Amino acid sequence: MPYSTVSAQRPNADINITPLVDVMLVLLIIFMVTMPVLSQRIRVDLPQTPPQPITVTPPEPIDLRIDGASQVFWNESPTPVAALQQMMQAEVQRDPANPPVLQIDSSDDAEYDVLAKVLAAARNADMQRIGFVQNAR
Repeated sequence: MPYSTVSAQRPNADINITPLVDVMLVLLIIFMVTMPVLSQRIRVDLPQTPPQPITVTPPEPIDLRIDGASQVFWNESPTPVAALQQMMQAEVQRDPANPPVLQIDSSDDAEYDVLAKVLAAARNADMQRIGFVQNAR
């Protein structure tokens, strides 16, 4: 056999990347089609600027303290947990456009159940501004 026919039967060592490019283009198209379907819109209500500035004095914040014995204090006066929702509703209804801030100071030793009841009462009373404070005692 001549040498030229033997070299013609040798395997080709070049890599064929055409199928790889085809697969990558198909995957790219699939991702481009499915991504808009998977994205979800989040509705954000941004505050609108009033036509002229209105100066409103904020009401005094409500200091709600829960001590180590799980006793609840409304502005330093002892209050039962069952009465909190009505008291919060009364505060919100004084000026619904400008509700007071509820500042909750809970002791590390207080029971979680009492704090959960306070937060549920605030939610049911439609308190919009709730903050947690940690006073050094």
